[in-house]
Amino acid sequence: MTPPPTYFGLDHYVGRTPLLRLKKLSALTGCEILGKAEFMNPGGSVKDRAAYGIITDAERRGLLQPGGTIVEGTAGNTGIGLTVIGQARGYRTVIVIPDTQAPEKIEQLRALGAEVIPVPPKPFSDPGNYNHIARELAAERGGFWANQFDNVANRQAHFGTTGPEIWEQTGGTVNAFVAAVGTGGTLAGTSQFLKTQNPKVAAVCADPYGAAMWSWFTNGNLDTDDGDSFAEGIGQGRVTKNLEDLVIDKAYRIDDQTALSVIYQLLREEGLLLGLSSGINVAGAVRYALEHGPGLTIATILCDTGLKYRQKLSNPAWLTENGLDPDLPVESVFA
Repeated sequence: MTPPPTYFGLDHYVGRTPLLRLKKLSALTGCEILGKAEFMNPGGSVKDRAAYGIITDAERRGLLQPGGTIVEGTAGNTGIGLTVIGQARGYRTVIVIPDTQAPEKIEQLRALGAEVIPVPPKPFSDPGNYNHIARELAAERGGFWANQFDNVANRQAHFGTTGPEIWEQTGGTVNAFVAAVGTGGTLAGTSQFLKTQNPKVAAVCADPYGAAMWSWFTNGNLDTDDGDSFAEGIGQGRVTKNLEDLVIDKAYRIDDQTALSVIYQLLREEGLLLGLSSGINVAGAVRYALEHGPGLTIATILCDTGLKYRQKLSNPAWLTENGLDPDLPVESVFA
């Protein structure tokens, strides 16, 4: 007798995303430039992995009980992941989000059933920072504060899934892994796993302007203040718990125009509609390839879909107002 099939709910299908060859950029560099299609996760982003890892870790530790509430401060994607996976496992969510984030993400969170609390953006040093508000709300309501920035279940989720998947999908040939830093979980967990398999795999940070991780990994300080970026969900000004003890081999500053040229090339020639953080990641991979190739296999993260940013990145008036040119050829930004 054939055994009956086994069926699973949505939360079972986080991860195991395809690793896509980015054809033009691979040809441009003479390397294999590969992007992990994280927009194919149930909640539509790489943050589903952290959300699943944080939720299941809290369940094991007895911090989440059936019918409980998850509270988190987020730029959006982690909140979406926590809401989608949380509801699939029987939890409610309260999401505190800076009101400068894409309205599409705020609308999606509300449509998914989360209680959404937009707040003015404030630095981490300010008590009004969205993370501090989330922590206080969790305490007031008896909820579980996910604490994605300093909860190392985030990093462990990538050590246990993203890293092994890339190693398997490249047949162990990967030479470098490139990612930007939001919480630090993706870059830290993935690169740490890959280095357990081959210590020569390079861990590479792609940092937007206005963030401090390039300065931290390059100069050992957080002092550099060199502009700003429109990228959402990445850009960190402090060393989170997920980043502690992380060894980085190379860090790059990536400007918004370079990232925009990358995502428009991927849209027009490869059918990929991506957000600006994906462009920063891919640009970092190309920079590393041009400096260290040809012949390398370089993996990075395609974080989420550009549908969440269409009022900006797909809006010619907004692009012109902010001095960004979607028609600038990708070859020219790496010349």
